[in-house]
Amino acid sequence: MKKEIILLMSIQFLVYLGFGIIIPVLPEVIVWQDWNEIHVGGLLTVYAVASFFTAPIWGYLSDKFGRKQLILIGLVGFSLSFVLFSIFIESLPLLYVSRLVGGLFSGALYTAVTGYISDISTNDNRNMYMGFMGMSIGLGFIFGPAIGGVLGHNNLQLPFIVSAILIAIIFIYALLFLKEPSQRGEGNKRAIVPVGAKELFYYRIRYLFLFSFIVTFILAGVEATFQLFQIERIEITPLQLGFLFMFSGFVDAAIQGGVVRRIKDGTETKWLIGSQIITALGLLLIILTSNIIFAGLALCVFTAGNALARTCVVSLTTKESGGKYGTAAGLSYSMDSLGRIIGPLLFTSFFQIHPNFGYIVSTIIAILSILLILLFKLSKKTLRVEHEQG
Repeated sequence: MKKEIILLMSIQFLVYLGFGIIIPVLPEVIVWQDWNEIHVGGLLTVYAVASFFTAPIWGYLSDKFGRKQLILIGLVGFSLSFVLFSIFIESLPLLYVSRLVGGLFSGALYTAVTGYISDISTNDNRNMYMGFMGMSIGLGFIFGPAIGGVLGHNNLQLPFIVSAILIAIIFIYALLFLKEPSQRGEGNKRAIVPVGAKELFYYRIRYLFLFSFIVTFILAGVEATFQLFQIERIEITPLQLGFLFMFSGFVDAAIQGGVVRRIKDGTETKWLIGSQIITALGLLLIILTSNIIFAGLALCVFTAGNALARTCVVSLTTKESGGKYGTAAGLSYSMDSLGRIIGPLLFTSFFQIHPNFGYIVSTIIAILSILLILLFKLSKKTLRVEHEQG
């Protein structure tokens, strides 16, 4: 494997480790400071907003000034965001600034890294390299909450200090050993609304985009409120939550690596319907939590359903895109990002009404989303058939 790929995998791993590391710590900080719980959603949302809306700008800059320069700038800014969070952990306005900075520069890293991979890969190995990036992102999500919980058990600032140091080390390594690609194509500008998106919405693939939004919306909402809910229900600690998220992360990996690849072509809709039933069951089990073991079981059931839905809908969307893979991928990313922007704010608002309310609403939404899959099956307006016939 090229050393550049290993370095880029390390960068992606640390970016998503940084995203995950805050999950068991942020709610604890909010409760510790006696701030309104809505700020858990707000601090998660501002990160997603900054990353999403600045991606097209970073793509342009990456093309103009080079991948390496953008990666180095992104690493500096991302490390700075953790330093700001650790220093100003008692100042709510500055926590928002730190999350804004983190989202801003994580967008630069994602865009520059994706563009770099496109530059150094060929059609034969590009999917493999992108798969490595996906694996790095998945590992970051698995270990981020666990590390955040362990390091934040006695000191809530420590996870962010350690993250800043690790990213600074990667910066030095990238500065010394990462070379600018000899040929540079167009970077991943990832438009907010991809060109050609309107055309896709004339076909039944639109139901899959809406389904993708719902799946991510529920996931982001659970990530934002699960700890707040469990603090109230069983007085869960960041350490305990970190381990629960780590176990659920392994469930996620097992579903994607073991179950999804065995799904036969043409059976995806059955699996998607089943995934939402499992998701709804997990959400109901969360409401019934009475101890740490039950909380872990509930989270793992929810994660199994959500992971199955996320992976399966991506596969089916690709098949339904009629060869418009880039447009479909961009629109799927936009739907996912929208879910990550809206989910945390809405769920924390629901939590203030009643701790159970968000989970009851999301259970109903999960079941109702099955209608989207049924509408998809009933519709004959498929790009796949037209593409194959053409």
